[in-house]
Amino acid sequence: MKLSIVIPVYNEAATLEELVNKVNSVDVGMEKEIVLVDDCSQDGTRDVMKKLAEEQPAWKFAYHNVNQGKGAALRTGFKTATGDIVIIQDADLEYDPNEYPQLLGPILNGHADVVYGSRFLGGGPHRVVYYWHYLGNKFLTTLSNMMTNINLTDMEVCYKVFKKEVLDTVEIKENRFGFEPEITAKVSRGDWVMYEVPISYYGRSYAQGKKITWKDGFRAIWCIVKYRFVS
Repeated sequence: MKLSIVIPVYNEAATLEELVNKVNSVDVGMEKEIVLVDDCSQDGTRDVMKKLAEEQPAWKFAYHNVNQGKGAALRTGFKTATGDIVIIQDADLEYDPNEYPQLLGPILNGHADVVYGSRFLGGGPHRVVYYWHYLGNKFLTTLSNMMTNINLTDMEVCYKVFKKEVLDTVEIKENRFGFEPEITAKVSRGDWVMYEVPISYYGRSYAQGKKITWKDGFRAIWCIVKYRFVS
């Protein structure tokens, strides 16, 4: 059994090395494969990745020559991953890799094919950040649930875990943050069992590098409606 950790990276030179050290050190009880995809960073991230590639030749590295977005980076990462289970990990330290065992539990216990983390089910510490982001997340999750007829509490969460066979049935088309509603809609149409697990959240401010904007929110609405009908 192998776990692939797919990490899309864009302008995360300040946090990337600390993040991958945390990912590398966490014990998940199985082989780990770390897959990093640089989406044409401009802040020195690529230099950090090349240093890591020299230090960790067993890890997998991919580089985009043009910035395309998180969805595109994940598409590349999923194609590169060879694990039986795949988890998405952001490179910005908002999410704690030490929670992998809880996220993997429902799959390893035979209960789930897909597991989403949830920042709204309780769990560990949660930084107090943006009220309107919170409302936006709740609105998008509710709208997504109405279109998919599933009862998620946090559709936009980073931590999503899939059996590889699930990802093999899905074609990702969205290049940016529209990935979240797209993958949710497409997985919901399959005969897959989904679970949620409470997680902690160490949110960043825009000054610290947070990237998602109101424009991505409008795109998410479009994607929620679009992928209700488009496969």
